[in-house]
Amino acid sequence: MIKILANDGIDPVGKEMLEKAGFQVDTTNIPQDQLKDRLNEYDAITVRSATKVRKELIDAVPNLKLIGRGGVGLDNIDVDYAKSKGIAVVNTPAASSLSVGELVFAHLFNGIRFLYDSNRKMPVEGDTKFNELKKAYAKGVELSGKKIGIIGFGRIGRETAKIALGLGMEVLAYDLFDIPTELELNLAHGVKVKVPVTKASLDELLAQSDFISLHVPFLDKPAIGKEEFAKMKKGVALVNCARGGVIDELALIEALDSGKVAFAGLDVFDNEPTPRKEILTHPKISLTPHIGAATNEAQERIGVELANLIISHFS
Repeated sequence: MIKILANDGIDPVGKEMLEKAGFQVDTTNIPQDQLKDRLNEYDAITVRSATKVRKELIDAVPNLKLIGRGGVGLDNIDVDYAKSKGIAVVNTPAASSLSVGELVFAHLFNGIRFLYDSNRKMPVEGDTKFNELKKAYAKGVELSGKKIGIIGFGRIGRETAKIALGLGMEVLAYDLFDIPTELELNLAHGVKVKVPVTKASLDELLAQSDFISLHVPFLDKPAIGKEEFAKMKKGVALVNCARGGVIDELALIEALDSGKVAFAGLDVFDNEPTPRKEILTHPKISLTPHIGAATNEAQERIGVELANLIISHFS
């Protein structure tokens, strides 16, 4: 019987699919420092972002045949090395796209109406400084009619763009690969419409966008640092629901303090699970603890897609 370790969990629907197909699924989490001694008991491992499958671990578990990543990014897995050892690596790039896109807009709505700050202050000052707070938060803006720059126009970037287009925003898209000139929106009652998007260079996007959302993997340096902040218009807002390290956090704090950036929404951080205190306490940052794909619907889709990939591989 093929044994699978779902070390970061798997949706019950996916687990049931695997078990019906004859697999044994263990959802007990094995700490990272114990995996070298325990993982050889299994034929496959599925992970999210917490568990890392690096060269050292791969070398220690010669019985491993498959690594499954529940999500898009594979930066916690040494993919090329695993494949060189004959280990299959699969992921679920489409399953969480909508959930991440919706979280981007949760942060944007949060920011344009100052919810991140008012929710901190209302419980403390709302009974004595109500009118002062009302005045302080009276300069909100609307998203409709504004330009959103989307850096990274893969599946998640496109889902984010669809929400923006539905709100009446103009989308500027940048990617190293081809970008479609229009996206199809699925409206209520089965109505479908095609709406154009604008392909932009990175410099054009930085200079023109009112809001910027990042959907790129972390490479060798931040995609947004001091040089990029200098090219942005004053009062821009940024959201990062992609990967920690994509934005230079110290440069972000400087840009927030100077007023160049109006607010930021962060779901991911440089030092997870212990983000910088300056980030956690900054009055112009909306915060969530890496929950982009953490919806019931996305988790079920991830579980089903992972199960199908694993069943197909071992069939």
